[in-house]
Amino acid sequence: MTSAHDLRELNEDDLMNRERDLNDQLFRLRIQKAMGHLDVPLKLREVRRDLARVKTVLRQKTAPAGRS
Repeated sequence: MTSAHDLRELNEDDLMNRERDLNDQLFRLRIQKAMGHLDVPLKLREVRRDLARVKTVLRQKTAPAGRS
């Protein structure tokens, strides 16, 4: 699990790469779940939450100066 503090230290390119990786990982986990081969169901929740954190920090960094 990644903290928001750690993510804020990354630049936008790194955050976009992390977002893409987490989306791919989430896709693979969903397929494993559908096939009944998911070993750790908690991993699905962790990946979803990490993806949400990355998207939040990325949005904060790319927001116009007057908006939060």
